[in-house]
Amino acid sequence: MSDDIRVVLVDDHPVYREGLSALLGSSDGVEVVATASDGEEAVATVAHEQPDVVVMDVQMPGIDGIEATRRITTHSPHIGIVVLTMSEDDETVFQAMRAGARGYLLKGADHAEILRAIRAVAGGDVVFGAALARRIGEFFSGGATAAPVPAAFPQLTEREREILDLLASGRSNASIAQALYLSPKTIRNNVSNIFTKLQVADRAEAIIRARDAGLGR
Repeated sequence: MSDDIRVVLVDDHPVYREGLSALLGSSDGVEVVATASDGEEAVATVAHEQPDVVVMDVQMPGIDGIEATRRITTHSPHIGIVVLTMSEDDETVFQAMRAGARGYLLKGADHAEILRAIRAVAGGDVVFGAALARRIGEFFSGGATAAPVPAAFPQLTEREREILDLLASGRSNASIAQALYLSPKTIRNNVSNIFTKLQVADRAEAIIRARDAGLGR
């Protein structure tokens, strides 16, 4: 009998689903036993296959990945679910956690990162990508009853503030891209937007403004 980790892969984009299935299926110790294209199909497939791990997209037609995760973990709590999605807002992260997901990665995660998450969740661990883990830690360290603190630079989006915080800590664009699972081009575009919105001339001036506001510590 094989000791491979049995995986069901759920995603409504066929090219991404089949590509990831081929990658995972070619990895030692992992067997993709089935795929599903939406939440309803996922629930039925998982009930039939009883895999070790489900890799679950969130935004899908009909039953979304959060509800599918909730139904699967309710009936089969021994099955580990890794949410793999484009969505990175805090509410989606915490909804996935409440639904019973034990892993949460962004689709920018590379093959090795996804494999590590699958293996960790199969072993009973909880795994979140580096950027998400940092934000979750900050949320809980702040305390649920802490008074809300006005966000620095309200003219920036949440993503731009996150990038500015990393920029102020001394990270390069390449390092920020790796930490947030984004492309270098996306980081460059966001940094340019930050400079414009803050009305600063260069990176050094942006860092000074950010550190004066308490970022980058």
